[in-house]
Amino acid sequence: MIVLGGVAAVVVGVPVGWTVVTGLRFPSDHMPQGAYLRVALAVGKNKLQDCFPYLETESQNAVYSILDYRKRSLALVRSSFAEPERSRWIDAWQAEGDAADPPALWAVLAVRNGWDARLKRDLSGIARVEIAGERATVETVHGTRYAFRRADNGIWGLTLFTAELVALKERAARDFAVTERAAQDYQRAQAHP
Repeated sequence: MIVLGGVAAVVVGVPVGWTVVTGLRFPSDHMPQGAYLRVALAVGKNKLQDCFPYLETESQNAVYSILDYRKRSLALVRSSFAEPERSRWIDAWQAEGDAADPPALWAVLAVRNGWDARLKRDLSGIARVEIAGERATVETVHGTRYAFRRADNGIWGLTLFTAELVALKERAARDFAVTERAAQDYQRAQAHP
């Protein structure tokens, strides 16, 4: 009976102990260094979609909007445009508009724009962290500085790509407006040959 109790303690104790040890070594994503390390881990494992929760809120919102605009644009192109325009725009927007979800779209955009390569090149160990209110800077041992902003849910988000993502969102919105007008023109032309 004592042997069985000892075996049970080891079987239960090892996973619990490991969880405690790793929890102590890996900071929470409610700390800038925890968010940074999760980005570094995702990039290192080439799982770019896992970076998405650690982008600042404005970046995440931009990716959601890009996906929405591209899906709607593709639907109009597929239903209304004639060849060769249909194929041209499907080829241009398919990777974005057919992404499974925003994290998958983020991975597409990161590869297309070379952001993944930039992160792989620059990510290294943390030298120091500066926190000023809702903003923080993580400085690496190589001297690269990464800015983060705290979201309403307490998770810190990387701000590095926000301006580019917002610009891509605005472009996707303009593309949708033009596509919508063109689709209406195609539909009118088909109705009155």
